[in-house]
Amino acid sequence: MFGGPQSILVLSQNTKRESGRKVQLENINAGKAIADVIRTCLGPQAMLKMLMDPMGGIVMTNDGNAILREITVQHPAAKSMIEIARTQDEEVGDGTTSVIVLAGEMLAAAEPFLQQQIHPTVIIRAYREALEDIIKHLQNDLSVALDVGNKEKMGEVVKSCVGTKFIGKWSDLAVKIALDAVQTVTLNENGRLEVDIKRYAKVEKIPGGSIEESCVLKGVMINKDVTHPKMRRYIENPRIVLLDCSLEYKKGESQTSVEIVGEQDFTRMLQIEEEFVQRVCSDIIAVKPDVVFTEKGVSDLAQHFLLKAGITAVRRLRKTDNLRIARACGATIVNRTEELTEKDVGIGAGLFEIKKIGDEYFTFVTQCKDPKACTIVLRGASKDVLNETERNLQDALHVARNLILEPRVVAGGGAVEMAVSQLLTRKQVKGAYTAVSGALEIIPRTLAQNCGANTIRTLTALRAKHASYSGDGVCAWGIDGETGEIVDMNVKGIWEPLAVKMQTYKTAVETAILLLRIDDIVAGSKKKGDKESTAQAVPANQGED
Repeated sequence: MFGGPQSILVLSQNTKRESGRKVQLENINAGKAIADVIRTCLGPQAMLKMLMDPMGGIVMTNDGNAILREITVQHPAAKSMIEIARTQDEEVGDGTTSVIVLAGEMLAAAEPFLQQQIHPTVIIRAYREALEDIIKHLQNDLSVALDVGNKEKMGEVVKSCVGTKFIGKWSDLAVKIALDAVQTVTLNENGRLEVDIKRYAKVEKIPGGSIEESCVLKGVMINKDVTHPKMRRYIENPRIVLLDCSLEYKKGESQTSVEIVGEQDFTRMLQIEEEFVQRVCSDIIAVKPDVVFTEKGVSDLAQHFLLKAGITAVRRLRKTDNLRIARACGATIVNRTEELTEKDVGIGAGLFEIKKIGDEYFTFVTQCKDPKACTIVLRGASKDVLNETERNLQDALHVARNLILEPRVVAGGGAVEMAVSQLLTRKQVKGAYTAVSGALEIIPRTLAQNCGANTIRTLTALRAKHASYSGDGVCAWGIDGETGEIVDMNVKGIWEPLAVKMQTYKTAVETAILLLRIDDIVAGSKKKGDKESTAQAVPANQGED
């Protein structure tokens, strides 16, 4: 018999703790399942995943974020794992695969402690302490300053990012494209550094040709042709006017009815329309441009007036394209033609030309004097190849951007993980703190696994190298992802930006902490005919997809 209500209370608390532990173990398993999907996509010898989307399209990639974006999962913990890959991609643009693998391993490292009845908050406290130490070591002991002006050194860092991707075969070309594009769009105004790749470095994919034909233009390219076939398609040193108003008669917003009494009224109405278009065109012609770009339409009558004045017109541009042209040639986008002045005309471009590539016409505004926007032209055999090349190039662009904004690097190839692991082990803190140092070893272990090396032997040798290192500076021994051998990363020249590594560790450890904090999963469901939402506990053994 139980000894009164106190015993029942203790029993119910134990039951709660048991169900909470069950949910935590479920979350850990969900995180591990997601990490296992991604694990083979790490390193230079990474395998590709072929994904089918619901529409029947195919995606082939080894980019962690692109894979997880296409996967459908039911388990809420697995969904939050997918979310961290997106966060990593938005924040630093690279390291999406590493962050998932590391977060999965951090969760797996906590499992034995939960089974030993250790409270999650104790594990979380140890994880927090370990993360603080990791960040301190990375910023002070393990990172090296980088000279942004040294193109060769910058190229090495971008190359080690590109080397693990599909375009690794054309790494020199990819590095050149990434560095050129980022240096073009870098803007330094009164000590404020801005590198906006998303808005001002546009990637245009043109199927056909080979990847070697890809390049960065000193200017902008858009997928448009002139509005009238007789207009000039090749202009040197063009004067460019950018508009975001239409060059046609303004029509009523909704159904507009006009009452006409006599025949002369109708003629007068048409005349007013013509006069309006003529006035707009004469405003433009007054500043003597060679090319007019507008975001709206150009009527036939306006084309006629512009053609007579020898002006080329391109219509229906995207807002983003218009902004890029403005940055490239120094023009100002004007909303009303009456306000056009000489200083709004862009004279920074050296050449305006229209070329036919394949079946499509492309407008090039190139040879700009000081372009602060550019277009990256990608050529490739098929759409799948182009899409994967673009994804890889985006990673390279982000790495180059991170280096300009924060010019510090750490050794790649699992060397920095091993060095951090050794530093944490030397602190000799018992419990979950040491589990973090063990979890960090998953990166070199996965690199060794993916290139078919003997994992245990390689990792033991690498651990010994780091433990017995007594030289000056950082111990940069890591794993060569191509062969699985242990090499000095200083000699091999494999470096990674500090910003990417810091974000990886922060995101991975904080996600593990978040998932360990959960002790129950509750789903909101609506009753039929009842507007109020009711909460309903999800069974702890609900598996993930």
